[in-house]
Parts: sequence; structure tokens; C-alpha cells
Amino acid sequence: GCSSTEPRSPIVQVTIIVLAFDAPLGLLERSVLAVLADMKNDLSGYQMDLVVIDNGSSARTRLAGIDVEVVETGSNGGYGGGMNAGIIRGLERGADAIALLNDDVIVEEGWMTPLLDDLQGARDIGSVQPTLLHSNGGTDKQTETRTVNSAGVVVDSYGAGSDRLRGLDVRNLPAEPDDIQAFTGGAVVIHREMFEDVGIFDERFFLYYEDLELARRAARSGWRHRHVPQSSVWHVGSATTERLGDDRRRLQERNRIWVTMMHGSVSEALRGFGLSIRRLRHQPRAAHWRALIEGVAGAPTRLASRVGHRYR
Repeated sequence: GCSSTEPRSPIVQVTIIVLAFDAPLGLLERSVLAVLADMKNDLSGYQMDLVVIDNGSSARTRLAGIDVEVVETGSNGGYGGGMNAGIIRGLERGADAIALLNDDVIVEEGWMTPLLDDLQGARDIGSVQPTLLHSNGGTDKQTETRTVNSAGVVVDSYGAGSDRLRGLDVRNLPAEPDDIQAFTGGAVVIHREMFEDVGIFDERFFLYYEDLELARRAARSGWRHRHVPQSSVWHVGSATTERLGDDRRRLQERNRIWVTMMHGSVSEALRGFGLSIRRLRHQPRAAHWRALIEGVAGAPTRLASRVGHRYR
């Protein structure tokens, strides 16, 4: 665990991971080009490299004209599996911090430096995230209203995660970085020491809640998560998950149950199960039934994992 608030050693090397899985044509390309442009213009002195993880899609072909490293996983391992491939690569290279970005996120110029400055502020800061801004997918950002898509994640009494400050005008954001319950995996920078302490993403989740699970696992070991309002990125949102249909609800419900089993109080877990049972009355009923059955079936191993505090 981590409990020290002493300043930590300087961050020198940063690996940026963009996870690619069939984003709409042009979106992945814009995402990668924005990161590369910012890296080229950055004068902060950090050593940054970018790796695109092709999660069983067509990223290598789509990025053929762009000078960027593409790593093909060969199959769709979900968010956790894809990001883990990038995290392991970054750690093996000696990265002090690893930035995780979805392929539907467009970074703003200068987004990285405020995050790294805050991440170095104390030894117990495990992650820092920018403000994710709502984007309608347009290319002219001057015409879009700057409203918050996510400034971190809050967890309710049923174990459900939701985006913090969603819909808020960015002019009303806190002026300074502040602690948050959990980060969103769409755009976050995580310190090497947190991964070394509590492990990486739990790939059994496949999609949804694996970021919340890692954040809660780390928090139980004394790590803090932070939102840094001086850093902003644009998030198109659900660009590749809408095609899941009812399976999206199944994964969200099942994984919410699993996280409460792993990190919630007894009362939270009981409330969480109660919510899943009540939802059986509503559509899509088949997805709700499957979520509850799979959630219960996986409960014993999830409860056992509470002891270890670590995945891998």
C-alpha cells in the first residue's frame, strides 16, 4: 500500500496508450494525430512515447500513413485486455507514468503537463485525470459548448459508478486539482508505483467497470485519485460500444455486482443485489437475468479476491 505524502521522485518517462477498436472512420486518426502534435510541441522536458494497441481491429491499416507504433493483440480482449497489453509494454520500457486514452478521445494542446505536475505532488497519488469534455464529433472545437462529460467517477450506495460533474459548464469547475473517488478509464494517467503495488486491470470484466474496480482496489491500498481541471480532452463517447445492444446492459449490471463483491461493504453488496433483482421487471429482461446469474456465479471468486488486493 501507499500512505506517504512526501514528494516523489521526478517523472521522466511517460508512455501514452491509445486503445483502438473500430472507432468511426477518421476518429482514431484524429485521436492519434492530436497526441502526436502535442508531443511534438511539448516543451516540458518529459520523454514521451505513444503506442496504439490494435484490439483486433483495423488500426494498423488505418494508421499506415502516420508514423506511430501499432501493437496488434490479435483479438478483442476488451478494454482491460487491450490496455493491459499497453501497460505491460510501458512498464517494461521503464515508464514512470502511463497515460491511457480511448480512441474516441481528442486531447487538447498542453493536456499532459498539468497532469504530470500534480502526479508528482505526493507519493500517495496513484492517478490523475483531465476533464473530459462533451464532443458531438465535430472538428471545429470553437463551435462546441465546453461542458463536462466526466471529471472523475462517483460511486452510489448500490455500487454503481457515474460521471462526476457531468453536464457542468467548465467555467464552474473547481479552480484547483482535487481528490476524486475513482477515475474514468477514457483518459487517465497512472503512476508506475500504483501498478506495481496493486496490479493491472482485471480482464474478467471485458468491458465496463474495470476502471472502477482498479480505482477502488488502489484506494483500499491507500492510493489517491485526482482530477486536474487545468487539463482537458474531448470525448465523443460510446463510439464503439453502441453496437453491443442489450449486451451492454448485461456487462454493466454483472460487473457492478462483481465490484461490490470485491470492494464494497456488506450493505452495499446487498443493496446492489437488490437493485439487480428489481431490474428483472424491466426491459431488457433477458440481459438483466443473465447479468444477475453471471454476477452470482462469479461472486465466490470475487469475494476471495478481497483478501489479495491485487490482480496479477
